[in-house]
Amino acid sequence: MNFPTIYKDIIDRIESVNPLAYAKTRNHVDGAVTYLSPYISRGVISAKQILEILFDKGYITGQVEKIMQELAWREYFQRVWQYMEDDIFDDIRLCYNGIQHRNIPTAIVDANTGIHSIDEAIRNLYATGYMHNHLRMYVASITCNIGKSNWHLPSQWLYYHLLDGDLASNACSWQWVTGNFSSRQYFCNQENINAYTNSTQNQTFLDKSYDELPGMKVPEILKNNLPLTLQTILPQKVKPMVDTSLPLVMYTSYNLDPLWKQDIKANRILLLELSHFEQYPVSEKVINFILDLAKNIDGLQIYSGEVKEIPGLSNVPAIYSKEHPLTKHFPGIKEERDWMFPETKGLYNSFFSYWKKCQKNNYSADKKIYALAVA
Repeated sequence: MNFPTIYKDIIDRIESVNPLAYAKTRNHVDGAVTYLSPYISRGVISAKQILEILFDKGYITGQVEKIMQELAWREYFQRVWQYMEDDIFDDIRLCYNGIQHRNIPTAIVDANTGIHSIDEAIRNLYATGYMHNHLRMYVASITCNIGKSNWHLPSQWLYYHLLDGDLASNACSWQWVTGNFSSRQYFCNQENINAYTNSTQNQTFLDKSYDELPGMKVPEILKNNLPLTLQTILPQKVKPMVDTSLPLVMYTSYNLDPLWKQDIKANRILLLELSHFEQYPVSEKVINFILDLAKNIDGLQIYSGEVKEIPGLSNVPAIYSKEHPLTKHFPGIKEERDWMFPETKGLYNSFFSYWKKCQKNNYSADKKIYALAVA
């Protein structure tokens, strides 16, 4: 799967989404998934924008219910991050799951688990920066619930390679699988993997019943583990030119919306803070993807530095950024993100309690009522 970076091509991809086929087949690796997650994660488009385009094409709320619910998972994790802040990067709930180490199985990193669909998915991740969501769950379950790895380092490894890397979704999803953010651990067996990856493999360490999986010993192939050193290669640090008579519009790797503030004359800077990428490293493939998406923003300067180092920062008439847990230290005006369900805020104990509140606050039977709800 390729991921175009020209804005028109991204909008065309939204236009091609079939929400009815998506609802029926999204869990299968060859299903009608949207491949929009990298653009949502990078703030090029929003979940609300996707729904508006689908409604404009004539779909009604009942037909887009499943894709709306799946998009709501992302907003749910963002709300958890807003409320819990950096606590999401630690165990949200304590889960006694027999963890034996804080490394990652060598077989996962080397794509050598012996389960063909899993190994292919990891190789594809390295090649494309993408992994189907169902396969992410499989990898997390094998790594932590079968291989007894602590979730922290494996989650960082996956985030490092994902074009759609989203810190909240990644951390919360891994903890959902391991039972640290859910009522139980998630297990998969070979029969389930075969069903959703169109494979017929058997006689693997997962070729067992679900009753056997929680108590099984760590398979030999998963016993070897290693630490990882992950580093980000940022563009060369060149200080931007700032016209102090104009406002400053600041973009980040989570906000690359080319339509935002496009109607004002301003300094435009994509800020890639070294302090951020030292804490949350990403691969060169991810950085290049971000830089290619940034080309959709006219007059944008790239700055690999800290916000406080931007010249003329205290002299511009206004500074704009979008609200985000990673931009709390930015000066100036922080505008609200383009939420799909802006009224549903705070912390909910589960996604489904959050989803019920979304339905109560915003959900509607047709495009007209939905538009009023999100206006």
